[in-house]
Amino acid sequence: MCRWLAYSGTPVLLDTILYRPAHSLIDQSLHSKLGVETTNGDGFGVGWYTDGADSPALFREIGPAWSNRNLRELADHVRSPLFFAHIRASTGTAVQQSNCHPFRHGRWMFMHNGAIAEFHLVRRDLTLLVDPELYADIEGTTDSEVMFYLALTFGLDRDPPTAIARMAGAVERAGRERGVEFPLQMTLAVTDGERLWAFRYSSERASRSLFYSSRVDALRRLHPDMAFLRDASEKTRLVVSEPLGDLPGAWNEVPEGTYGVVQPEGDELRPFAPAAM
Repeated sequence: MCRWLAYSGTPVLLDTILYRPAHSLIDQSLHSKLGVETTNGDGFGVGWYTDGADSPALFREIGPAWSNRNLRELADHVRSPLFFAHIRASTGTAVQQSNCHPFRHGRWMFMHNGAIAEFHLVRRDLTLLVDPELYADIEGTTDSEVMFYLALTFGLDRDPPTAIARMAGAVERAGRERGVEFPLQMTLAVTDGERLWAFRYSSERASRSLFYSSRVDALRRLHPDMAFLRDASEKTRLVVSEPLGDLPGAWNEVPEGTYGVVQPEGDELRPFAPAAM
């Protein structure tokens, strides 16, 4: 599987969230504690938003994150209020740049940990559901990218939770029509640069790990000696595959079958279930 993090809040250098934490995503690329694999070295990617740009920037490579000098260089100079970062452990598709997350379409970014079970059996069924006007934009061969384009097809730009629910419903229906008992395993994040949605769901009701950070004001009360918290806005949040450290009170598990939204008007956690197709 994979590991990922999503950051939204006070603009920070990429280094702050990618390298500095004790159990950073770079550390997790070699020493994951909660993932299916300890090592996640089949490529990586980061995406971020800058003022005035029509779409997010992406930097993706096929090698491991822990030894990439260009990533280390970028991390010291790129600042943004919203980052996606992902380290990949392939579930069978090729190790190639177009298969590295995050994926991008217009203002949207998407990344995923998990798998469509027996993807080779349902790939054709699912890709035929993608809007023909979007199909030509699919560059890679992963189940994750197909999930993204299904969500776009089902109205991601209008109602992200409903679009993700319809995508999950389509995957489960296609899998079960092919005799797959538990078709979908997913923790995923999607953003338009203003709001961030994160989902935790699996057909087996045994989803991969996902956590969100506590409110900054609560963390300040718990840990008044932590200097980095002084400049963080109250709206700063991290959503991660596994905690970036063992700071008491900092991390909360996203419940099974739940999605959350980080947004200016206030964060929310709501139940999630696939929509029947």
